[in-house]
Amino acid sequence: MQEPKSITSKEAWQMLQDNPKAILVDVRSNMEFLFVGHPTGAIHVPWIDEPDWKINTHFATDIRQLILGGLSDHHNEANVPIILICRSGKRSLEAGDLLIEEGFTEVYNITEGFEGELDENHHRSTTGGWRFDGLPWEQC
Repeated sequence: MQEPKSITSKEAWQMLQDNPKAILVDVRSNMEFLFVGHPTGAIHVPWIDEPDWKINTHFATDIRQLILGGLSDHHNEANVPIILICRSGKRSLEAGDLLIEEGFTEVYNITEGFEGELDENHHRSTTGGWRFDGLPWEQC
C-alpha cells in the first residue's frame, strides 16, 4: 500500500509557495490549533478531537469538501497536494493513511509536525518542527 510522502516543514513551506493548489491541513484538536498555535494559512480539520477524542469518521469527506468547495480549482481531487501536520507527525500520518485508502494520491506528512518530539527536558519546539524551523505561525 502507498503511504503518505514524508517531508520536512521547510519542504512543505516551499511546496505551498510553489504550488497554489496545495493545501496545508492541521489535524490537531481544536484546543491545540487555537491555543498552541498553528501554521499561518493552515486549514483546521481535526483527526481526533474533544470531547470524546474519537477519530473523525468524516475526515476524508471534510477534505473532499475543502478541495471541491473552491480552495482548489483542480478537476481531479486525488491529485491535489494535501500536506498534513499535527503536533509531532504521528496523527497526521494516520490521517494520511486514511486519505490514501480513500483514493487521494498526493498526500504529504510533515514528519516532525508543528512542535516536534520531546527533548531531554520533556519540552517541545526545541529540536524540530514547524515552529523550531522559524516558519510563519499564529496563535489565537
